[in-house]
Amino acid sequence: MIPREQTAERLLQVSLRNQYDPLIDIDWDAPLDPDRFWIPPTRSSLYGTSLWDGLTHAQRVELTKHEVTSAASAGLWFETILMEMLIRFYYDADPTTQHAQYALTEVADECRHSIMFGRLISRAGTPVYPPSKVDHALGKFLKATATGPHMYAAILIAEEILDAFQREIMSDETLQPLIRMVSRVHVIEEARHIKFAREELVRQVEAAGPVRLAYSRVVIARAAYSVATRLVHPQAYEAVGIPAAVGSKAARANPHFRSTLKWAASRITPTLLELGLIGGPSRLLWTRAGLL
Repeated sequence: MIPREQTAERLLQVSLRNQYDPLIDIDWDAPLDPDRFWIPPTRSSLYGTSLWDGLTHAQRVELTKHEVTSAASAGLWFETILMEMLIRFYYDADPTTQHAQYALTEVADECRHSIMFGRLISRAGTPVYPPSKVDHALGKFLKATATGPHMYAAILIAEEILDAFQREIMSDETLQPLIRMVSRVHVIEEARHIKFAREELVRQVEAAGPVRLAYSRVVIARAAYSVATRLVHPQAYEAVGIPAAVGSKAARANPHFRSTLKWAASRITPTLLELGLIGGPSRLLWTRAGLL
């Protein structure tokens, strides 16, 4: 594996060359096209169901808009957790190392991303979709305690799943221009975050003992479950006249959406399986989340 300081040095240089200020680099005043989807319709949680068939084109567009801002709300939540975990790491780190300095650089990136997601939700004119009380409490626990393998695995699960959707969005010229630009900024900057976390995860697994790894598998599984089930908030369906419970139940049972979730997680699940971070009783949570 590449030495830690060498990776950090390269990522710091890349950060200097490819850094965005979303308040300047995104045209937030550009008009929105009411006929353009916000995600490919085949990625909508209800695509292929009778509920989807019963929607007009305008309602389908509206649903994808709320699905995007639900995911952005989840992104804000995830990134707040990530920033606190990285700051806790930095608190005990040697501030003269490039590894520690890159951790701070990533926090700065995530601050801008959080502003960008907040501005996206505001521009779209939708509610902020918060985590459930249980997930909010679990998030507080994770950001205050997570270290080692489950810290970096949780980071990667959230980043890789959102990244899969955003890579597809930014390349699709038929979609809403605003969400394509937001996705492009996030994909370019998240690429180096993912590189940092992937290499550090391997180091942390190599340094962990069997008891720590067993605990990590449970925490990682619960994090994966929260990410997958939090992407589309049940209240998002009410924007197109579908009761929250009805829409949520249909999405969970929808083979198209379950296939989409597996696709979104397809870059991270093989890594976690190879590292022994998926297994035992906690594997059931991965299955229930639709990720395996």
